[in-house]
Amino acid sequence: MFPSEILVHLDHWQKKFYFNFLILKKSFLKLPLGKRLEFSFIVFIFLSYPGQNYWQTLILRNQTPQVKAASISIDSHPYPINDGTPPPLTTAQAIFIFEPDSGTILLEKNSNIKLHPASTTKIMTALVALETYNLDDILTVRSGEQAIGHSVKLATNEQFTVKNLLYATLVSSGNDAALTLAESYPDGGYLNFLKLMNQKAQDLHLLDTSFSNVSGIESLNHKTTVHDLAILTKEAVKNTTFMEIVGTPSITISNVTGESKYLIESTNLLLGQVDGLIGIKTGWTENAGECLVTYTIRNNQKIITVVLNSTDRFGESQQLIDWSFTHHTWQNLN
Repeated sequence: MFPSEILVHLDHWQKKFYFNFLILKKSFLKLPLGKRLEFSFIVFIFLSYPGQNYWQTLILRNQTPQVKAASISIDSHPYPINDGTPPPLTTAQAIFIFEPDSGTILLEKNSNIKLHPASTTKIMTALVALETYNLDDILTVRSGEQAIGHSVKLATNEQFTVKNLLYATLVSSGNDAALTLAESYPDGGYLNFLKLMNQKAQDLHLLDTSFSNVSGIESLNHKTTVHDLAILTKEAVKNTTFMEIVGTPSITISNVTGESKYLIESTNLLLGQVDGLIGIKTGWTENAGECLVTYTIRNNQKIITVVLNSTDRFGESQQLIDWSFTHHTWQNLN
């Protein structure tokens, strides 16, 4: 069987082929010995029959290599091994725990079921904004009061730096701040910003993800999976500004004149409470349930934990994180 760190990179059809092969192999081995011999003889006759079979017409010649062999080194990373202790029981509909360096999956539950991501959407919103703007670019709030859902209550026509809007988006999960980042996109506004989010999802091979808004409001076509959120988070943690922001418990931001100030407090109750935890994003809507994406480092060992549609996202995520580090040892391939 493929190890989990390889399986996670296979696409849908590769996985389907692989598991169908296992099913055929199992069925073949269940046949009586006589039937297996008979089947093997038929296959032998078929391959031996004269014709344009590729393997029959293939001509092998001894030739001097035209190029030198490449010197290849594999950068291996320690990977976690479970001591046999099962994970804690949870209410979450879907779970994915992932070691990002080796690509090892520690735990997955309903990893490819499409669910509402709620405000975990803002991970992608922030990444696109970071690729689009400079941090000191100044943007104007156009329709802050019209933002649906949780809001920082930014006043229309106020101006903020992109960095302060990112704090409001990621720390306090302000839908009005996310809306301002998208509406201010200079090449086509909100709709084209949304296109960039979906394009980045394709670029990262998030095959089960589609965005129809920038804040996580429930929509029929606004879906993702715990697997895709884990891969997205792996990309996000590479950005130092993103990591600085999501690791902030609280901060006061102001508009560019300094006249209006806003206290921004993290919606992630585990931040500062769980050893090694750094952000990353909470989410909640009625149908999405409680959602949480976290990134934790202990003794240079890293895990990304994604929980969707839970009734206790903080308690269950903490249990899963503790289980991951307590009941796994990191080992090297060599």
